[in-house]
Amino acid sequence: MNRIVLFLFIFFSVIRLHGQQYAQKYQLIAAKVDGEIELDGKLLEDFWGKANSAKDFLQNFPDDSLKATDQTIVKLAFNDEFLYIGGICFEGSNKDDVITSLRRDFSWPNNENISVYIDPYNDYTNGFTFGLTPLGVQREGLVTNGVDVRTDWDNKWYSAVQKYDDRWEFEMAIPFKTLRYDEDNGDWNIVFLRNNLKRNERSAWTLVPQGFRASAFAFAGRLTFDSPLPKAGSNFVIIPFIASGIAKDYEDNTPTDRDFQMGFDAKIGVTSSLNLDLTVNPDFSQVEVDRQVTNLSRFEIRFPERRQFFLENQDLFGESGFGNTRPFFSRRIGIAQDTSGSTIQIPITYGARLSGKLGQNWRLGFLNMQTKSEDTARLTGTEEIENSFKLLSQNYTVAVLQRQIFERSNVGIIAVNRQAFNYKENDSTLSTSEYNRVIGVDYNLLSADGRWEGDFYFHHSFDPVQEDDAFSGGAFLRYNTTKFNLGAITSVVGDGYNAEVGFIQRKDIIRMTTFGDYRMYPKQGGPVNNHGPGGRYSYFGDLNFDRTDLEYEISYQVEFNNTAGAEFEYGYTFQRLRDDFEPIDDYVLIEGTSYDWRSYSLSFNTDRRKLLWVDAEASLGGFYNGNIQNYNASINYRYQPFLNLSLTFDYNFIDLPQIADLSVVSAKEEFWLISPRVDLTFTDKLFLTTFAQYNEQADNVNLNARFQWRFKPVSDLFVVYTDNYFPNNFAAKSRALVCKLTYWLNI
Repeated sequence: MNRIVLFLFIFFSVIRLHGQQYAQKYQLIAAKVDGEIELDGKLLEDFWGKANSAKDFLQNFPDDSLKATDQTIVKLAFNDEFLYIGGICFEGSNKDDVITSLRRDFSWPNNENISVYIDPYNDYTNGFTFGLTPLGVQREGLVTNGVDVRTDWDNKWYSAVQKYDDRWEFEMAIPFKTLRYDEDNGDWNIVFLRNNLKRNERSAWTLVPQGFRASAFAFAGRLTFDSPLPKAGSNFVIIPFIASGIAKDYEDNTPTDRDFQMGFDAKIGVTSSLNLDLTVNPDFSQVEVDRQVTNLSRFEIRFPERRQFFLENQDLFGESGFGNTRPFFSRRIGIAQDTSGSTIQIPITYGARLSGKLGQNWRLGFLNMQTKSEDTARLTGTEEIENSFKLLSQNYTVAVLQRQIFERSNVGIIAVNRQAFNYKENDSTLSTSEYNRVIGVDYNLLSADGRWEGDFYFHHSFDPVQEDDAFSGGAFLRYNTTKFNLGAITSVVGDGYNAEVGFIQRKDIIRMTTFGDYRMYPKQGGPVNNHGPGGRYSYFGDLNFDRTDLEYEISYQVEFNNTAGAEFEYGYTFQRLRDDFEPIDDYVLIEGTSYDWRSYSLSFNTDRRKLLWVDAEASLGGFYNGNIQNYNASINYRYQPFLNLSLTFDYNFIDLPQIADLSVVSAKEEFWLISPRVDLTFTDKLFLTTFAQYNEQADNVNLNARFQWRFKPVSDLFVVYTDNYFPNNFAAKSRALVCKLTYWLNI
């Protein structure tokens, strides 16, 4: 026992020392200035010439031992209102800039840009990022888990860019009200990262080994303010909206529905690091529709959350547990199914979210949402109650409290509650129980040097009729270096575990997975940047340790210096069905039967910097007692920076044999999923996206057109048109047109 304690002490002491060494080696001072800066993208003010500089950028890709070919200089200053960031990005290449569009929140890997990542909490885990392309297109986001970026966060900041023959210069002005920070802490962690696509080169202010993401706070330098930071003053923002729409359901031939909605969101700065968000009668009609998929598995598909109110600090609420064992999944709120199984929206009356930091080491999250009742609906994620159809008004509450330990790790507790209003015990038509609750604890490990990552959790559910084995637990540990990536995952979900507001793919299941890959780096000068083998092995069994599934894959991957890549994979799958399964219509595989098969796949992508590039995959092999072929590809073309065209398709051909003793005839089935998309960015404030989706499995053609005009910072006009058709004759199923106006008001 003493040896274990000694090992843990040495381990965490070493990783903590790593963060301290970076902070000591890479230091930058931000000087306080009087007055405001004229944002013109020209670093002409006297203080810019005197300011400390972050310079001598180092490559992270394609090499990590050389200085950047085209250097970058970044400087900072501040006053009582803004944090100012200015810089120069030198260019020695006469090639055209690679900028895919003028749309905000651009894709970082596919655009020339300079980005800054700020950790005002000094926890090496959470923060903010702001980026610019040479055309002045903005990107902002929240940094979570020390490296992940969520660009769905939206807030006010200002910038300007000036383009010259041999360089481009930029200025940013970020209001302190936009940031969350400890006003008594004058030292922040900071990362500067440049993507120089003309040379296919990533460079950073600090030394980041290849194989690691250069945006990680594990490799942050230290920003010091030479004067006290401004105190948190009043920070109250209200965002009212009005929305009007018209919709028609042609399948049911119901009367045309005309709708007018009013509501608002509000942001209240409780402290400089703690924020209260409110929403009253929220409307999400401007949200882009889900990308459809062909689901040939036995399990529910988890679609991403796109509604704005649920996105900020989603890591705090929505990342407890593992991907398939989440106790909270925000898409369970306000989304349900009608009696035919179609997805419908349940109106949300109000929502409140309190989230942020409490001092240096504590982080708090509290979310409460209220939905209206619906006479013919049932919630997704719940056990179906026979003959039920009446959904009562529901209240949802999620509370999270995290405590940082060591340099970047944290331990937290989470509580989730769904409560039905006006519940009547003897009403057999109700589609939910009175309540469902989950309580649990999570430990998230992140080493200071970025090599170790882990998650450990235990959750328990509570219901009016409490079942046995109402628990879920798991452990995940990964070790990553420039050449090696090794990890293991184990999880268990009891048969009685019931997280109705979460995402639980399977119950009564034990999972054990190991994975790893090895990367080799040839000498620079050739076409290949790195290559190497990888593998994964997974075992699944029930709580009696009877095997239900076994999977393994062996792969070989090649990454080229021109952004192209390729991968070959061989896989083996064994499944013992625990329920009847219908892979295609009228072809039923019986509970208790077992199947095993092998598969082969090859995927590749061409140079993404080209105006025309392709991402494609082909796979062949078994599928239960038959065979399957799958071909999918995305073909992309851009007339930069105004127009992006893409055509995505996914084709599956399934060939299943006759089952003589069950009188099941042989079956051959094709499933096409085709989606053309047109993305027009007229300016950096005016966007139009139109795409169609033909889904043969769902027997549907969907058309969605979304126009957005950002007429002022964080203030938008949306016009959204949606159509659904039958594929065989293009008869309309439903049609809707929505107009929505939002306006950001600082009070």
